[in-house]
Amino acid sequence: MVDDSVIEKYRQAGAILSEVRKEAALMVKKDVRILDVAEAIEANIVRKGGKPAFPVNISMNEAAAHDTAAPDDERVFGEDMVKLDIGVHIDGYIADTAITIDLSGNPDIVKASEAALEEAIKVVKAGVSTEVIGEIIEETITGYGMKPITNLTGHGLDRYVQHAPPPIPNKKISQGHILTAGQVIAIEPFATNGLGLVMEGQSAEIFGVSRVKPVRMPAERDLLKSIEKFQGLPFARRWLSDIKRLDTTLYSLMRQGIIHSYPVLIEHDKGLVSQAEHTMIVTEDGCEVTTR
Repeated sequence: MVDDSVIEKYRQAGAILSEVRKEAALMVKKDVRILDVAEAIEANIVRKGGKPAFPVNISMNEAAAHDTAAPDDERVFGEDMVKLDIGVHIDGYIADTAITIDLSGNPDIVKASEAALEEAIKVVKAGVSTEVIGEIIEETITGYGMKPITNLTGHGLDRYVQHAPPPIPNKKISQGHILTAGQVIAIEPFATNGLGLVMEGQSAEIFGVSRVKPVRMPAERDLLKSIEKFQGLPFARRWLSDIKRLDTTLYSLMRQGIIHSYPVLIEHDKGLVSQAEHTMIVTEDGCEVTTR
């Protein structure tokens, strides 16, 4: 059974994130800089007493996930379908949520992912298989005439681990995982008017540590020292923009297998993508959604 003090930290992270998400949604307007919104959201997390569990994802249109502002990003919002995927942690205990703000005039795509999330939450409880959740998500999204992104999943959450078992499918599968009381999970349906698959794009602004091993160059040691404070959670290149020769050092560490990137994930047929996500604690007779 999960310790009460741990559950309370999950609740605290969720409460902060709920406020942050609602305030963040109001920031997404045409002609506003993406960089300004990303920095404002992350600063708001800290101001409310949390820490970012990962760089805020601001993924637009066919980009489903893993996009965030570059240090010198001049992009502004236009007639876009904007996904905000935001994470907060308290002492490593994570809340994860996402919302889609539609500036593109395609409300049914957004409704599909939102409805799928709500229907999935209704069936969550100890003893339920994730295959049941996946089937409900797929049925709900296809009921709106859209397709789920079938190679993206929800996930468990663990201390300083933002993607832990079990995977929560967005489609019907033959065999799932049985949920247990005290598990913390994030369900995140993605809906699209495209093919329903994502692939890795060329760009990446989010990185993580793959493994720790000795390095020879002073710049590499300095960079690794700088990212220790993230405690294994993903980080943005713009979070380290004051480090000299950042890109050269970052990619040297990637070649050595010490650092990995999270490329932007693009819908295969360039379809528009929406996303909705909540974090919840599984209970014997249902779940407690921490990010409402």
